Amino acid sequence: MVNAVSTTRTLAVALLWMLAVLAVAPPASARNYVVPGSEAAGLGACVEPTELMRRQHMEFIKHQRDRTVHSGIRTSKYSLAGCVECHIGHDVRGQAVPIDRADQFCGACHAYAAVDLNCFDCHAAVPRGPMAGPMAEAARRAVGEAHHGQGAGQP
Repeated sequence: MVNAVSTTRTLAVALLWMLAVLAVAPPASARNYVVPGSEAAGLGACVEPTELMRRQHMEFIKHQRDRTVHSGIRTSKYSLAGCVECHIGHDVRGQAVPIDRADQFCGACHAYAAVDLNCFDCHAAVPRGPMAGPMAEAARRAVGEAHHGQGAGQP
């Protein structure tokens, strides 16, 4: 019995150590999820320094949500629509690819971190408007979202 408790403690400590190491230094394959050809690929930094964005982006998005929904203050610095517009990838025909797809910016990082990505249950995973193309419209129809106009930034 004592031996089982000791083994369990040792495994728990080892697991916590591995998680701490992964949080500090992710493997090379996980260090850059910026999609080639996206606007973000040509920029040196996001709206905040890269390391801060990697660790705090959800807090920024939640803060933006609260300011918008509860206070009616709509800004673009941390808006989900702004993230999509900057980090979106395109297929060979130049059509926007849903950002939550496993090989795209949000989807790839969230898959690596084993985090459920549910923002796009309500929000568009591709830009809106004339440049979005038929793939974007099909993606919105697939989740039951009707076309709401030409501007980005709409939920």
